[in-house]
Amino acid sequence: MQLITKAPTEAGLDLELGYGAQERAVFAQDPARSRGRLFPEPESPTRTPFQRDRDRIIHSSAFRRLKHKTQVFVYHEGDHFRTRLTHTIEVSQIARSLARALRLDEDLAECLALAHDLGHTPFGHEGEDVMHECMAPFGGFDHNAQSLRVVTSLEHRYAEFDGLNLAWETLEGLVKHNGPLVDGEGRPLGKFAGSQLPFAIREYAGKQDLLLSSWPSAEAQAAAIADDIAYDAHDLDDGLRAGLFAVEDMKAVPFLADILAEVDAKYPGLEEYRRIHEIVRRSITRMVEDVISESFRRLKELDPQSVEDIRSCGLCMVGFSPAMEAAEKEVKRFLFARVYRHEDVLAVRRQVARVVRELFAYFMQHPEEMPAPWCNALEEAAEEVQARRVCDYIAGMTDRFAMDEHRRLFDDTPDLG
Repeated sequence: MQLITKAPTEAGLDLELGYGAQERAVFAQDPARSRGRLFPEPESPTRTPFQRDRDRIIHSSAFRRLKHKTQVFVYHEGDHFRTRLTHTIEVSQIARSLARALRLDEDLAECLALAHDLGHTPFGHEGEDVMHECMAPFGGFDHNAQSLRVVTSLEHRYAEFDGLNLAWETLEGLVKHNGPLVDGEGRPLGKFAGSQLPFAIREYAGKQDLLLSSWPSAEAQAAAIADDIAYDAHDLDDGLRAGLFAVEDMKAVPFLADILAEVDAKYPGLEEYRRIHEIVRRSITRMVEDVISESFRRLKELDPQSVEDIRSCGLCMVGFSPAMEAAEKEVKRFLFARVYRHEDVLAVRRQVARVVRELFAYFMQHPEEMPAPWCNALEEAAEEVQARRVCDYIAGMTDRFAMDEHRRLFDDTPDLG
């Protein structure tokens, strides 16, 4: 039996929350209506397709490697900073919360959150930027597209197929969680406008149509906004704990200043680490509650009667209100100036950039130095094929393994300590 109650919230919202066995909304993705898998398989008697996908992602090699991949701070800088894995877990928690409140399929939302960073290079966005630079003559590099490549090609665990053979809805949400990739005429949109879609997406499009011109499911949209919320909150936390800025510096951002004043008024003289945690958790709560409230408003206005209505409406259904969107952008500008462009962070980024750049150049000249099967059948391969193989190899590395490989091949590996 479902209990519906009005829940008071920290942001002062009046939300209807369901507890107990919730009925899925008509616009949610129904696992029983999945479009299936590229390689047909018997259905599981105990799990829905999306629960099965989640389990395959968690058990993949790429998921385990996230433990040793940089979020912002490289592994040597401390055990309490986020890694790609802890970031991913936080995104999945927020995605599930949003999905539960909006009566979406929680398993699909969680699945997409868990998979969204599988294609990230070592050393975070610096590694991605350098890889894109190295791959520029061969179509570039994009970590979202690489995530698709990981789950459709690079994981070699199953006897009957490469990749994880995930459901169509999981692949769709993974590829276009930020919105359509092409317009109705097939022209690339957003950051790909005037160019072409990444190699992995173009390659897979020939095997399965992921409807690149439409919006994805509401579950994918929930996972996408959960990524932003988690990113903002934990980078504030890590930046404070790393001493890159002080709590008082956050008063320059009205959204954060308001939360800080609230915490200090309620808990005067609170220890600094508890003070930081209160600020971070309240930031997450306010953003989550705003997304829920705004998404309810948009859904009520559209009144979608199916997941196909979500895909074809031409609008994002799960997102921030205009006021929160502006506030969140201010938080990102603050983090960009105080964390991502901080000289201590930039100094490490310059060093790891050299590691990735030199590894790529070396393996292009000496592909035999890569282990089998990475180096197999490259003697007569075209340069583009070799470059993609080198790219896949390096992109799959953890921070530590990339440093070890550089140390094995070069005499002047940077000392990140």
